[in-house]
Amino acid sequence: MACGIPYYFCGGKRRFGSEKKWLFLIILFYLNHIVAGHIRYSIPEEMKKGSIIGNVAQDLGLDQKRLRSGRARIVTAESIQYIELKTDKGILVVNERIDREQLCGDVTPCSFSFEMILENPMELHQITVEITDINDHSPTFSIKNIHFEISESANVGSRFSMTSAEDPDVGINSLREYFLTENDYFILKQNSNADGKKYAEMVLQKPLDRETSPNHSLKLIAVDGGTPQRSGTVNIEIAVLDVNDNAPVFNQSVYKGTVMENASKDTYITTVNATDADIGSNSAVTYYFSDINSGITNLFTIDEKSGVILVKGLIDYEKEKKYEIRINAKDQGGLTDSSKVIIEVTDVNDNAPVINVMSFTSPLSEDSPSGTTIGIVNVKDLDSGDNGHVACRIEENAPFKIKSSVRNYYTLVTDTVLDREGVSEYNITMVATDSGVPPLSTKMTFNLKVSDVNDNAPIFPQSIYTAHIPENNSPGMSVVTLLAKDPDENQNARISYILDDTNIGGSPISEYVSVNAESGVIHSVRSFDYEQIKQLFFVVKAQDGGSPPLSSNVTVKIMIQDQNDNAPQVLYPVQTGGSLVAEMVPRSADVGYLVTKVVAVDVDSGQNAWLSYKLQKATDRALFEVGLQNGEVRTIRQVTDKDAVKQRLTVIVEDNGQPSRSATVIVNVAVADSFPEVLSEFTDFTHDKEYNDNLTFYLVLALAVVSFLFITCMVVIISVKIYRWRQSRILYHSNLPVIPYYPPRYSDTLGTGTLPHVYNYEVCRTTDSRKSDCKFGRAGSQNVLIMDPSSTGTMQRIQSEKSILDDPDSPLEVSS
Repeated sequence: MACGIPYYFCGGKRRFGSEKKWLFLIILFYLNHIVAGHIRYSIPEEMKKGSIIGNVAQDLGLDQKRLRSGRARIVTAESIQYIELKTDKGILVVNERIDREQLCGDVTPCSFSFEMILENPMELHQITVEITDINDHSPTFSIKNIHFEISESANVGSRFSMTSAEDPDVGINSLREYFLTENDYFILKQNSNADGKKYAEMVLQKPLDRETSPNHSLKLIAVDGGTPQRSGTVNIEIAVLDVNDNAPVFNQSVYKGTVMENASKDTYITTVNATDADIGSNSAVTYYFSDINSGITNLFTIDEKSGVILVKGLIDYEKEKKYEIRINAKDQGGLTDSSKVIIEVTDVNDNAPVINVMSFTSPLSEDSPSGTTIGIVNVKDLDSGDNGHVACRIEENAPFKIKSSVRNYYTLVTDTVLDREGVSEYNITMVATDSGVPPLSTKMTFNLKVSDVNDNAPIFPQSIYTAHIPENNSPGMSVVTLLAKDPDENQNARISYILDDTNIGGSPISEYVSVNAESGVIHSVRSFDYEQIKQLFFVVKAQDGGSPPLSSNVTVKIMIQDQNDNAPQVLYPVQTGGSLVAEMVPRSADVGYLVTKVVAVDVDSGQNAWLSYKLQKATDRALFEVGLQNGEVRTIRQVTDKDAVKQRLTVIVEDNGQPSRSATVIVNVAVADSFPEVLSEFTDFTHDKEYNDNLTFYLVLALAVVSFLFITCMVVIISVKIYRWRQSRILYHSNLPVIPYYPPRYSDTLGTGTLPHVYNYEVCRTTDSRKSDCKFGRAGSQNVLIMDPSSTGTMQRIQSEKSILDDPDSPLEVSS
């Protein structure tokens, strides 16, 4: 067993010589899991089928168990399987008859090579079998008889070329020498060509005498050097001609020519030329091939008169690189001369590379590291030189590359980490191109499928989902559909949606919404109230079915849309249960006089909280109007003495919802210049008015305390003030705006109504209310009358308030 020994590869009619440069250097290589070895055997040709060649398992250090587990097999490029591997015994045996001459021709040494492949792990072993020659062929001549016509004037020493014998055996078994039967006129002289091939010439040693012996019959015997010795014979018939004493002479001893392989028929190669000193018909020269064998005559032809050599058949450089041909020139007298023609064949790039797949792996996991081997191929080109030098590449920009560490063997490996989500399948086209001009290429396509791993988490197309749902919705209503995508496949891409634990207002999010694990549809669990909760923020997780699973989160924002489900609420004027609240308007009031202002709020939002005010009914519709947007009640004409003191206005407050909701408020207005006049008119009117019991209680209690402490002073002060009031009528001409009444600490906790804050007012008045120092604006109206059902209580309250107004040191504070 030896590694790195040069060997020759022979197949078909491929011929080799000492000058032939077909050496294949086998070296030990490591290619992923491949181990290479090289062993060489020598056997004689013509061994019987089943004959043992050698114990390959023992020579390679392998046991039979390894041969069976590795599925050992022989791979050869030969069409005939000469060798068979007996895996049960680990031996190589002859499978077909091996004829060295058929296999290698005259090339020596003769051998052929093949590979033995094992798997798991992969091993590649080079095996060379040398075929030794046995003497199984006799020398043979291409013709049975040789005819010569020799002039009797032929000079002693004249040479006559003999047809060469052919012996396909090699070495000592090849043609050894020639013998000529004994005679008185001719002797045999043997010569060798530059390549060692022997040929014979018959030399005249005694002048011929046609009159004595006109014909001569001889035998030429060719023998080889084998044991036992074999021989071949050809008959020589010599006719003696009369008087032609000059033989043709070639002007060159050696002619050279070149021809391209695959040259077309009748392609010119070269011309030979011989001259004869004789004249007449004796000087006419004809040319012919001396070695008349099928190989030469099928490839070349020579014009017998002109000596032009042309192509006759198909010339293949891969079969023969050079031809040596013996040419004879003969005149009419039978005299001849010989010369040699050497024809060099020029290689043409006429063989494309051949790709043989040794192994290929598919599918390949997408997480395979860069440099993973997916295939092994063998590439050969029968041409030589640059024409046989092959380079391999991958077409397009595929993430693969080719490596070569042993002659003619290439590995296909990944050049980067694959991504199935980017490309799930590759058609890898390998191109083998030789270096000829023009170059020839061979393509082979490998289909590689990429298997999936769970390397991608589900992805939501947006970071936040926003949905709107009207309040008062039905439980179970579909709110929004989440859709996550996972570029993986099969179970790795199966997505489940999970609601993340979140508390809203102390309650888990599951009490508000639910999510379908398969479809991602979010449903409402209960009915929502915009006035209680306006929006929901929560997180939903999308998780795939891989192992381990991957997930991603998305924020969901649900906006509760307001519905017009709340009617407006009137804040002022307050509709009391027992007492009557009335606005006082002096009869001298001008057009546009501000009587009061209706104040209302709506706990809804948006346009559902936009309020408008309309005068629905009035004692005198021609006297008052209500501001559509601000609710201000103003006079639309001059107040006259004919106008009734009691004026009752019904104002309707509507929101802008669809459908709209409304509230109604009654505004009582007193048209009078004095309190007694008002009291006399309203005593019988108070029974149908609402009165605020709580307010009355506080006022009565306050008046009682004040009366108890200051009753004497108050009576005097009230009397004086009433007198001055009647004289000056200051209050009747006042144009101060109305100070509306608001419930204590009223506020909109949602921050969406029309009065989102608490208002407090402190009013400090002097004798002239128009010149008072106010901490927050002026009063909203001239007078506000609160009438008790009993006239006595009403009068006392009026007198008390009047005294306070006239007392500059007595501040009046109104808080709302």
